Amino acid sequence: MIKSNDIETQKFIENIELVDDSKYQILQKLRAVVFDYFPQVKERIMYGGIMFSLTDDFGGVFVYENHISFEFSYGYKFKDPEKRLEGKGKYRRHLKFRLFDDIEIKQFVFYIKQIIEIENIR
Repeated sequence: MIKSNDIETQKFIENIELVDDSKYQILQKLRAVVFDYFPQVKERIMYGGIMFSLTDDFGGVFVYENHISFEFSYGYKFKDPEKRLEGKGKYRRHLKFRLFDDIEIKQFVFYIKQIIEIENIR
């Protein structure tokens, strides 16, 4: 599993592993996908979760009692043909993951790839 370069983030990850292995596995897979597409990504603890940034924050992963949520900072710009994104705020949209298989079922990679298009990065 990917170890964070940020001490607080690594502590957060280790605490999740101690409390709930299922959520830990989901969290680590989401992080792995982010790092696959953005190897230079920086992560830090903010708003009670892990925020990801390049020049600006583009998303974050948050652990809740019944699910894990990946928040996309500019998700309102995303194509969402299957209507998987949740949220009605001005900018943010999110995906909820209750099971490890939800990562594939909800096509997480499809949405991560859109960050590249929208932010013209990579």
